[in-house]
Amino acid sequence: MNYAHYLFDEITLKNSFLWNSMIRGYACNGFSWKSLVLYREMLSFGHKADNFTYPFVLKACGDLLVDEIGKKVHCEVVVSGYESDIYVGNCLLSMYSRFGDMEIARKLFEKMLIRDLTSWNTIISGYVKNQDPIKAVNVFNLMVRVGIRLDCTTLLSVLPACAKLEALKLGKELHGFIFRSNIGCFDNFVTNSLIDMYFNCRFIVGARQLFEKMTRRDTVTWNSMIVGYARSGDASKSLRFFCRMILEGGNPDQVTFIGALGACDQISAFQFGTSIHSLLVRKGFIEHMIVGTKLVDMYAKCGSLDYSYHVFDEMPEKNLVCWSAMVGGFGLHGRGREALAVFSKMKENGIKPDEVTFTTVLSACSHAGLVDDGRRIFDQMVKEYDVTPTLEHYSCMVDLLGRAGYLDEAYEFIKAMKIKPSFDVWAALLSACRAQRNVKLAEVAARNVFTLNPRHIGSYVLLSNIYATEKKWGEVENVRFIARQMGLKKQPGCSFIELDKVVHRFLVGDKTHSQSKEIYAKLEEVRQLLKKAGYTPDTSSVYYDVQEDVKEDMLWDHSERLAIAFALISTGPGMVIRISKNLRVCGDCHMVIKLISNLTSREIIMRDAYRFHHFSNGFCSCGDYW
Repeated sequence: MNYAHYLFDEITLKNSFLWNSMIRGYACNGFSWKSLVLYREMLSFGHKADNFTYPFVLKACGDLLVDEIGKKVHCEVVVSGYESDIYVGNCLLSMYSRFGDMEIARKLFEKMLIRDLTSWNTIISGYVKNQDPIKAVNVFNLMVRVGIRLDCTTLLSVLPACAKLEALKLGKELHGFIFRSNIGCFDNFVTNSLIDMYFNCRFIVGARQLFEKMTRRDTVTWNSMIVGYARSGDASKSLRFFCRMILEGGNPDQVTFIGALGACDQISAFQFGTSIHSLLVRKGFIEHMIVGTKLVDMYAKCGSLDYSYHVFDEMPEKNLVCWSAMVGGFGLHGRGREALAVFSKMKENGIKPDEVTFTTVLSACSHAGLVDDGRRIFDQMVKEYDVTPTLEHYSCMVDLLGRAGYLDEAYEFIKAMKIKPSFDVWAALLSACRAQRNVKLAEVAARNVFTLNPRHIGSYVLLSNIYATEKKWGEVENVRFIARQMGLKKQPGCSFIELDKVVHRFLVGDKTHSQSKEIYAKLEEVRQLLKKAGYTPDTSSVYYDVQEDVKEDMLWDHSERLAIAFALISTGPGMVIRISKNLRVCGDCHMVIKLISNLTSREIIMRDAYRFHHFSNGFCSCGDYW
């Protein structure tokens, strides 16, 4: 453009074609401001803009998101009489879509006397990009009804809308249309969009079939599978696809690594995570802040705060997200004081906390029982940082107060909220009622929970367990009956353990593992050792009205015990055992793991659905507060 502008300046008599060429050149080569400056110069020299000028001026306004200038240019378009030009009209649609003003875009669209395929595609794409997939699909349906022929751009716009709406039926219809028609765009772009749509609609089989049929897979294809499986809760398959991508010569990018690290932290695959870290260094991605932040998060969620903090400390630059990840890491491990120290250091470094950071630090206070600090930070958030409390902040405060035994204060806090309490707020109170064994308030919380989300199985399980703890077996059966009538099923307990980069999964009472006999033999051996050491089972964790000996047997089938037994027969003395569980650890398992850590001289790091527990020498880092 420097050479072009030099030649342009040398021409004494410049016509509209030359001015338009320069304006277009700057707009299309990333120099939007220069495009707008040149446009004003053109007008000042007495030249009139035309239907070849306005599209690129409008593009520059959209790229720069300068809505005031864009609206002024729009007025000039109207005065000049070019608003009815289809090309200019489409560029106006695109500009307002970029501004996020879909109301004006839709009005312009409705006023257009002639609409071509680009007009329809632009309005559909605008709705998708502005997070309104319902209107995008409505416009698409109208487009089909009036007989406009679809093209690749249409499909690439409407498929993400189907994904967001989980509109599997429409997605399948589009897939069928692509397959049947001669549209000529069954390429990677569309196939990748189809794969992503199927994952979002939880039609995993369809996504996998499409992937296996592809003859040429690009990085986006692999990423769709790796991220798709991780989002679907199947981290082992996500990591398998990551390995397969590397073995088949794929070229991982930032998204690949973030997706794989996210899969690692789901199941605490520490060894796999360290291998990915090494690959990141070799591939030169370690300097990327977003990747470094994900490493901080991954190591924290895999139970290694030392590794997490080392990566954090070595990062040359840290943004708000990175600081928040470190605060959250300490909070997840119940190390509230360290979380607050990092939070303070962040502020000293001139980083202003936002609403997400405050959610993270309040959660850290909750895990550590730092009630006074939590109250102070909530107050600071409003008065010093002018952050309006969101439902997430209220939920954290209810959890903080309720866990610490301030149930009445938590309930009054909810009643004094300036916005309507959400499901999460009432669920936090219900969970606190379980910890404090307060049946009366639990029933109040449960009524609100069931009203806001009647199909959340965890809430029924929680209320049932509260009744069972108080031996109210009639109420227990009533709650379970309602859940059964609604077709709701309790999520089974599931634990993961990684050995030599292979992830092993255990369900409650699982006997499918290849070493099942050895695992149960070791478990019985441990059981006898614990009895000799004076262990007495806490059967209050069994929420069924059965005999005590049956309750004891049911406890020994819990998935985390199977995982620990497997680790004891598969690893050498002194090796750290790392396991993760999808549910909250029960009281008896917590006591048993403390005893095992003492009897075997092993450190056992366990992540449950709420937090981390570090067991060593018969003690737990949570101090029995979880």
